[in-house]
Amino acid sequence: MAVTSCACLRRNLQKTVSGKVRNKVKGTMKGTKTLLATLGPAPVVDDNLSTTNIRLWAGAAPESLGGEIIDQPMLSVHLAESGNGCGVIVCPGGGYRSLASDHEGLQVACWLNAQGIHAFVLRYRLGPKYHSSVSLLDGLRAMRLVRFHAHKLQLDPTRLGMLGFSAGGHLALAVATHDSSVAKRGAAADPIDEVSSRPDFVVPVYAVTNGAVRGRKADEYAPTDTAVTATTPPAFIMHTHQDSVVPASQSTLIYNALLKAGVPAELHIFNQGDHGLGLATDDPDVGHWPKLLQAWLRRHSFLTDKKRLAVNGQLLVEGAPLGIAAVTFTPKSENYPHAHTRLNNVGGGTFVIPESHGPVAGQYVVKVHLLSNQYPPATTGQYTLAQPQVYQGTVDLEGGAEKKMILSIESNQLSVRWESAAGDIPHQS
Repeated sequence: MAVTSCACLRRNLQKTVSGKVRNKVKGTMKGTKTLLATLGPAPVVDDNLSTTNIRLWAGAAPESLGGEIIDQPMLSVHLAESGNGCGVIVCPGGGYRSLASDHEGLQVACWLNAQGIHAFVLRYRLGPKYHSSVSLLDGLRAMRLVRFHAHKLQLDPTRLGMLGFSAGGHLALAVATHDSSVAKRGAAADPIDEVSSRPDFVVPVYAVTNGAVRGRKADEYAPTDTAVTATTPPAFIMHTHQDSVVPASQSTLIYNALLKAGVPAELHIFNQGDHGLGLATDDPDVGHWPKLLQAWLRRHSFLTDKKRLAVNGQLLVEGAPLGIAAVTFTPKSENYPHAHTRLNNVGGGTFVIPESHGPVAGQYVVKVHLLSNQYPPATTGQYTLAQPQVYQGTVDLEGGAEKKMILSIESNQLSVRWESAAGDIPHQS
């Protein structure tokens, strides 16, 4: 079967016979050449799928048991044509015995690139030659390596995540829950080892989270749920109910641990679909999970470096507060987060969206949903609205809590104006 190229492959860095890299992504050539000069190109040629591969260590990797390709952990580099500063290390699955490098590696990197995210596919060492604790060394080093060189690759070192499938998901969680504190070492120490290995977010997909609870390979799949603390990074978790290899209870296990520790987390368990689906592009239902992940990344501001704003406002309908309503700010940029709040007539229709959940400066569509004309609900079950009433306008968000937004619905039209200590500011609608 012929290999079908994708957009990200055309954007990938191509390796020449001399080993030098021709970087097609503007602004990242110097950073990638630095990596290759420091670590040396990895001895891998992917036939007609040419990629740039870098070693995790310039010399022999720690705990190395040989000089073959399988003894040399590496990253393949996949840079987005127009990056947004977010980066993700992808860990393919394979039971710590192989790597599902196509549908859980390269194809995932292509999808990430399409979202403006730089991707790095990790080729970690495998059993039975290497224990999963050695794979963990590779995962920790990969995160440190990318973070150390982040600015050269036009990456934000505070927006770096790790995404893994099955055993790769266990590896991602092991890195995320590992104690990343760095002991002070002498000047001769590798400076990369002085950088934090903690991902800023983690995405375990049908992952093993605790081998003992699973009842298989307890020695290889060390518990990650018991290592969760309040400092564990936020997580987006995906699984399927019909998974016959790794039960979905492995994902609820880690989710419950995150919930107990107060760590932001989102869990999706789809009904159908067996193990090893990857992006599930062939499944009309499970195939929605990548877009859910993209929405989650936007919501947590991992796709922009802009600072979030607090929004204070008031909603009035024909000059009076309403019953129950919702206000939503939808950005015109695909990288900016949405902002949303519900309110009622208590407090005269005022609302506050805190900075932690607020929008960023930029152009937004503001939409108001009127959900009920009564609050509190009547004990008689009285009806007031057969359908939500929806109104929308546009707004340019620049300031923060020092200005108050007044949303006013009159004659079925939504208008927006600002109030400040100096008086009204001309309205936008």
